[in-house]
Amino acid sequence: MARRLVYPLYQFGNPQTRVFRTNYFLTMVRPGIALPEDTVQFRIPMEMTRLELKDYLENIYHVPVTAVRTRIQHGSQKQRDHRNRPIKKPDYKVAYVQLGAGQTFQFPDLFPEKAQTIEPGSLEDIQKKFMEDEAQRQKEDPKRSGVPRWFGL
Repeated sequence: MARRLVYPLYQFGNPQTRVFRTNYFLTMVRPGIALPEDTVQFRIPMEMTRLELKDYLENIYHVPVTAVRTRIQHGSQKQRDHRNRPIKKPDYKVAYVQLGAGQTFQFPDLFPEKAQTIEPGSLEDIQKKFMEDEAQRQKEDPKRSGVPRWFGL
């Protein structure tokens, strides 16, 4: 049976090297709306303050931070359970970090679109031609001015 290791308290001058980890977890989020290139969006714990976030980024990741703005995003109450009671998602805090002068951040494009080369006579070529012909056939007649086909003489 394993016993739990108990380390002695840290004392000044103690030769043993210690690593102090934070109690917080940050999540970098791709913003829903376009932000300036020098601004990054994070989801942070509700207990974390602006100063703690700034110190965290500057001391651990060595990222120069100019300003930190925070807001609290309230969780939605749209879902309901089997008793028709509302189910509330938890609230979370969103932080907008403005990087130092000259620093920019851009999310990488993980799945870039590749140009496909379609061979003539292949299945993809036949499907593409069929879809183009079908779209042309279903295109509205400009002489009928929006009146459906089934409504006619």
